[in-house]
Amino acid sequence: MNSGRTTGGHVPVIALASGAAFLALLDATVANLAVPGIRRDFDPLSVSDATWVITAYAVVFAALLSPAGRLADTIGVRRLFVWGVGVFSAFSLLCTMAPDIYWLVAGRALQAVGAAAMIPASLAILLLGVPASRRPAAVGLWSAAGSLAAAVGPALGGVLVDTVSWRVLFAINVPLGVVMCLCARVAPQGRRDAALPDLAGTGLLAAGIAGVVLGITQASAWGWTAVGTLGLLSGGVLATGWALARSYRHTMPAIEVSLWCSRGFTVTNLVSLLYGAGLYSWLLIGVLFLTDIWRYSELRAGLAMSPGAVSAAVAAAILGRLIGRLGPRPVVIGGALAMALAGTWLAIGLSPNPQFLALWLPVGLLAGAGMGALAAGANAAAAMYASPARFASAIGLNTTARQAGGALGVAALAAIGQHQAGHGLTPFTFVYGFSIAAAVGAAILGLRLTRPATTMPRAGDLDAAPPAPTPSTATAG
Repeated sequence: MNSGRTTGGHVPVIALASGAAFLALLDATVANLAVPGIRRDFDPLSVSDATWVITAYAVVFAALLSPAGRLADTIGVRRLFVWGVGVFSAFSLLCTMAPDIYWLVAGRALQAVGAAAMIPASLAILLLGVPASRRPAAVGLWSAAGSLAAAVGPALGGVLVDTVSWRVLFAINVPLGVVMCLCARVAPQGRRDAALPDLAGTGLLAAGIAGVVLGITQASAWGWTAVGTLGLLSGGVLATGWALARSYRHTMPAIEVSLWCSRGFTVTNLVSLLYGAGLYSWLLIGVLFLTDIWRYSELRAGLAMSPGAVSAAVAAAILGRLIGRLGPRPVVIGGALAMALAGTWLAIGLSPNPQFLALWLPVGLLAGAGMGALAAGANAAAAMYASPARFASAIGLNTTARQAGGALGVAALAAIGQHQAGHGLTPFTFVYGFSIAAAVGAAILGLRLTRPATTMPRAGDLDAAPPAPTPSTATAG
C-alpha cells in the first residue's frame, strides 16, 4: 500500500493508532488491580511474588521499546504493528488461562513484547498516515488516548475484579486486538530497509535496558548494595554501552545514534526522562496516600485519581493543535510548570483528614493538565527532530527514556519511604518534592527546545526521504 494518505483518509489511521496506544497502556494500569485477586487464587503467594506480574511487563516493555522502533523502520511500521498486536492478544489469552503464577508472569512478559512493538509502530503509522499540517494535533490525540487509558484503567479494573474476576482484565484484550489486526489495512506500510539492524547490538541493547530497569526496580527490595542489584546495574550499563559502541560503527546500527546529533532530540529525551520520574512517583504515591492515610478502598482511590487523568487526556488533545503553530517549547514548559505548581500546592496542603473537593480534585485537574501537555509536547518534539524514515526509532528511544525515568521515580519513592518510615505525612511530602524537582528540571530543559530548522516531509515524500537525518537536519534545534 502506498505510504501516502489523502486528507480524507487520515481519521481511520488516527483511530487505529490511538486505539493501540490505549490498549497497551490500559493493560499496564489495570494489572495493578489484579494483584489481590491473583494472590487469593494462587494462595499461598507473597506480595513480592505477585508484583512480578507488574514488574515482568514493565521491564520487558522498557527493554524492547527502542529495538522495536528500530525494527519498525527496517521491516515496515504496518508489518510490525500487526505482529505486535497479534503477540499482545495471543499472550493476553495465555494470561487469562494461566494455571499458576509462573505461567502468568511468563504470559505478562511475552505480552509486553507485543506492547513494545505496538507503541512506536502505532505512532509512526500516525505520523506517516496524516498530512504534515495535522501531525501535531494527531500526536495530541495519540497522547490523549494514553492518558485516557490511565483514567479508565483503575476504575475499570476495580469494577471487573469486584464483579467478575481478575482474568477478565486480560481477556478483554483479545477481541480488541483482533479488531485492530483486521483494520490495519488502513495503515501505511512505511519504508523498509534492505537489511536487518545489527542483531548482536539489538540483543545487547535489550539486555542492557532490562538490567538497568530491573536493578532499579528491585533495589528497594534487595538493597542498593546487594550483589544482585549491583550485578544487574553494572551489567546493564556495560551491555548498553557496548550496544552504543557497536551502533557508532555499524552500517545497520541497533540504535539510531545519528538522532542524538540533534540537540533538540537529545533535550527531548532528557525531558521525557524527568517527566517519567515525576509522573510514576506521583501516581504511585497518590494511591498510597489515599489508601494509607485517607483510608480509601482501592476502587475509590482509583476513581479519585481518574479526574486528573481525564484532564490530562483533554489537555493533550487540545494543546496538540497549538504545537503545530507555536512549537513544542511553550507546551512542554507550561505543562512542567503546571505540574510543579500542583505538586507544591499538594505538598503544602496535605492533611490526614480527607479533603477531596477542597484539595485533591483541583490539584489533580491542574496536575493532569500539566502531564497531558508534557506528554503531547515531548512526543511531538521527538517526531519533529527525525526524518519520516526514522519516526519509529525516534519514538522508541523517547518512550524508553520515559520508562527509564519511571523506574527511577519508583525507586526514589521506595528509598524515601524506607528512610522516612513512621514519620506521618513527611514521606508523602518528600516524594511530592521529588516530583516537583523533576518537573522543574523538565521546564528548564524545555527552554532549550526550538523548532527544527527544516520542516518534516509529508507522508507521501517518504520514499524520497534519506535513511538517516542529514547533517543539516541532524543538528537542527
